[in-house]
Amino acid sequence: MLKKAKQATLSSLKASGVSTLIHNSKWRRQRLLILAYHGIAVSDEDLWNGSYFISADMFRTRLQLLRKSRCVVLPLGQAIERLYAKDLPDRAVSITFDDGSVDFYTKAFPLLKEFDFPVTLYLTTFYSHYQRPAFDLACSYLLWKGRDEILDLGKITRRDARIRLVDPAARETTSAELRAFAREQNLSAEEKDQLAASLAAHLKVDYDALLRRRALHILKPEEISELASRGVDIQLHTHRHRTPRDREMFIREIEDNRKSIHEMTGKRASHFCYPSGVYASEFLPWLSEAGVASATTCDIGLATSESNPLLLPRLLDVSSLSSIEFEGWLTGMSNFLPQRPERK
Repeated sequence: MLKKAKQATLSSLKASGVSTLIHNSKWRRQRLLILAYHGIAVSDEDLWNGSYFISADMFRTRLQLLRKSRCVVLPLGQAIERLYAKDLPDRAVSITFDDGSVDFYTKAFPLLKEFDFPVTLYLTTFYSHYQRPAFDLACSYLLWKGRDEILDLGKITRRDARIRLVDPAARETTSAELRAFAREQNLSAEEKDQLAASLAAHLKVDYDALLRRRALHILKPEEISELASRGVDIQLHTHRHRTPRDREMFIREIEDNRKSIHEMTGKRASHFCYPSGVYASEFLPWLSEAGVASATTCDIGLATSESNPLLLPRLLDVSSLSSIEFEGWLTGMSNFLPQRPERK
């Protein structure tokens, strides 16, 4: 109900010209919209998880709206400098992608080059070196692929339970249980991959086929090097996609990530994105200590010169976000409407 009311309100404000006034106002000029994306679907990924993947057609439409709306798409580092210098151009936007999945190389980057828009890729690096599907995502995807099956969980985790995977809530619970099992057993990356392969076999999903098309894989180092040489800004997202509450472990995540990115690109990364949008107050001094200039969240909103540079909001663009809602954020009009935050 809230979503339909919001769409109707935005449509009315657009038709009346109010949105255009906001779009061209001094108020909007003082604000930066940072767009956040994760993946562009190669096969059926957007049907599985529309909050993580959008279709290539939808992404093209978003880029067309950016151009039609006369937004100025700035590189992230420059945009942040100009935000705090109070020197933003009209309708300022930056585009970011999280994680660095293979579809960025094959789907997103060609479209961004076509529109000549700069982009920042927040790269998590462990799975760049270990070329197998990212375990947490793989569990969820495999359970969805095998949703017509009944899973005998005892054959996977030794807990006696038969799960009807047609129920989305049961799939979510089972995915969380598999991740918890891997943590409790302290499984290595190789052992987690074996568990994922075993799960696929029980669900009659062709795991080798997923490997051949590099589903849920992170880009290889040589692909990152190529992207960096072609203008993609590669920045920090932790090495293992986690934010430990221990200072030493947290800083190690940053430094391992930064070292790996430097080896791939020859550049020192200084901008950061919180994995899964998870942040805590104790992280802020640790990030400063690690020489991080900015950090972005998954909190929805427009950044201003009053925003904490280590807690910058973004718009997480998802499959369920309509064109009128997306336009509402480009103009700034959506900032005045009630929000239900999207989760990464």
